[in-house]
Amino acid sequence: MLSSLIRFLPVTTVYAHCDLPCGVYDPAQARIEAASIYAVTKKALANDDDTYRNRATLIKEERAELVKHHLWVLCTDFFKPEHLEKHPDLHDLFWKATKAAGETKHTTDLEHAQALLDAIDEIGKIFAAAKPGYDYDAVIKNTQLMIG
Repeated sequence: MLSSLIRFLPVTTVYAHCDLPCGVYDPAQARIEAASIYAVTKKALANDDDTYRNRATLIKEERAELVKHHLWVLCTDFFKPEHLEKHPDLHDLFWKATKAAGETKHTTDLEHAQALLDAIDEIGKIFAAAKPGYDYDAVIKNTQLMIG
């Protein structure tokens, strides 16, 4: 009976650019984890305690996986074909950023950690352009405070 009634109700088509309400996706998540990778790497390099360095390596590797997760969620759930039309190199930027995250897992070179931050920043600026009112520069500023 209910299904018969539903057929007579007006239907409104709804369009959304993502699976959840706006604001759920944010490159700040990836940037915070990348800043953590940078800071942990820097602290591990300055510490001679093997236990500390081993723990720092574990944390750094966990954060790198989180960066990859946050980036792929942005890539697959937030960005749509119209974004790719405006930024044809977007998929390549994501590929390079996730490769950079992987690189930080098997090195203690701060240059790799910085390259990851830089790659995320490129994506963050495109995200900001796609989301009016979003201030990615504030994200950069706040995470710079974390890593010095």
